[in-house]
Order: sequence, then structure tokens, then C-alpha cells
Amino acid sequence: MKTRIVISVSLIVVALAMANLLSHAQQATGEPPLPNRNGAPPLSNPLKVALLKWYKADLAAHFPVGQRPYGVVFDGENIWTANYAGNTVTKLRANDGAVLGTFNVGAAPVGVTFDGANVWVSNSSDGTVSKLRASDGKTLGVFQVGNTPWWMAFDGANIWVPDGVSKVSRIRASDGKTVGTFPVGTGPIAVAFDGANVWVTNYGGAGNSTVSKLQASDGKTLGTFPVGPNPLGVAFDGANIWVANRAGDSVTKLRASDGTVLGTFDVQIEPYGLAFDGTHIWVTNFYGVAELRASDGATIGKYPVGNPTGVAFDGANVWVAVTPNSVLVKM
Repeated sequence: MKTRIVISVSLIVVALAMANLLSHAQQATGEPPLPNRNGAPPLSNPLKVALLKWYKADLAAHFPVGQRPYGVVFDGENIWTANYAGNTVTKLRANDGAVLGTFNVGAAPVGVTFDGANVWVSNSSDGTVSKLRASDGKTLGVFQVGNTPWWMAFDGANIWVPDGVSKVSRIRASDGKTVGTFPVGTGPIAVAFDGANVWVTNYGGAGNSTVSKLQASDGKTLGTFPVGPNPLGVAFDGANIWVANRAGDSVTKLRASDGTVLGTFDVQIEPYGLAFDGTHIWVTNFYGVAELRASDGATIGKYPVGNPTGVAFDGANVWVAVTPNSVLVKM
């Protein structure tokens, strides 16, 4: 009986200590604890709960990578970055940020995409994409695509590459052969796949504020839809397409089935990249990262990390590329 009482008291003390620690961690961010439905802990993803990362404490860790990283991708186990000024990509172990390798690619790499076995890198200054084996970083091929390739997407069989001018190319992932080139808007810069179609943000040109929707099977244009000015990053949340409007300080949410605009939501200035974590949309911007609830676009968090660009979710944490500092931040 006495043993049970001692154990119960010990558990209460531990619980109180954890609550006190949480309170101090939240205060350390300089902001009050974030409100939540019915006062419940701010859940964002079940895996985060399992890993005891369900609270908004400032636990960001910084990991050095190559010079001026832009694109970020998760390969199921590791994080890859495209290092624009170093002509390299860096591979980090996701669980602890340990650098597993740095590999040479083409000139001015900006985008990285995973196809299930390999990592594809868009080399913006020499008009090529590099294919690297994810297991060891070995270059399996370099393929010409032309112009200024930027952020790509994989559709299950092909890599879609925007050329920065007016077209998007479809490259067969198995051998790198170009199997189609399709017209889109002006200055296509990023691509997302929704399970059946690809969405391309048309960034360039004065007043250019559209995204193009193409049928993945044959590249047929299914529609061109208005968003905010200079759309850049794009992400799919399972039902909707999200677009970062770089010059509009906003993100636009479109219904993937028909392109209907469901909302445009203000964020901090110059939004860049987007990632979906299963519940929330993460937006990089000039000041840091904004966390939006995907259901209604409400901002539920703002985190200053210093002018990040690319962003990726690894199933438990969000990784952002802080380009000027040549680091990745794990949140």
C-alpha cells in the first residue's frame, strides 16, 4: 500500500514538473501559449504526439549544409538539400541531422525531388537535371531539359520539370528520356502532383498570377486559374492545392478537382515554399515560417528562423532551408 502511494505521489510530481517545463518553454519563445479547441494541447500530427513534440516549444535545431540551400526533400529516411552556390546536394539523416554525404551535381542546383529510389536535382544554370541514387548519392545520369529548371514533381512514373520560360517537360524516371514538353504560363517555376494532374505555378511576367493544371497522363491543359501575384511554391493537401503568392504576401487555396479558389490568406511578406504535414500548411517567408490550419487557412503559429526558402516534412518534423546562413532548421 505504501509503495502504491509513493508511486502515485512520484507520478504527480513528474506531471507537475513537466507542466512547469512546458510553461517555461512556451514563454521562452516570447509569445503566449497558442490557444486551442477546448484548451487541448495543440496537436498537428499523431506522430508528433508519439515523439513528445506536441507542444510549441522553441526546440529548433540548426544543421550546416552546402552553400545557399534552396530545395529540400525527404526520401523516407533522410533529408536532401540543393545547394545553389556550391553546385552540390547534401544528404542528412533525418533523426539527428548527421551529414551522410555531399555530392557534386550541375550548376546552381535549386530543386530536389524523390522518386522512391532516386533523388533528382534541377541545375538551374546549365539546363539539366541530375539523377542520384538515394542510397549512396552516385550519379546515375545527367539529362538536358533546357532553359532554367526549378522545382520539380514526381507523378509515380515521370519527373515534371518547369523550364522557367513557358513550358514544363515530362521526363521518364526510369531512364531520363523526355517524353513530352507542354506549354504553360509565363515563367513556370514549381510543380505539384495531386494524384492525377500536375499543377504549375507561372511566376514570371508583370501581372502574371496563374497556375496551370495539366493531365499527368498526356500533358493536356485542363485549366489555368488565377491566384495571387508571382505564385511560387505549390503543395497538395490531399484535396486542395496551395500556392504561395510571392508578391502578394499571401497564399491561395484552390479545390484540386476544379480549380475553384476557396480562400486567399495573408501571411508574412514574400512567401516562398510550402509543405503539408497532414493537418497544417507550412509557409516559408522573408521573416521565418508560418503555420496555417489547412481546413480554414487560419494562422496558428509564426516562427522566426531567418529568410528561409525550401521546406519539407519528414513525418514528424518540418525542415526549412535558411539560404543566407547555409543551414537547415529542424522544427
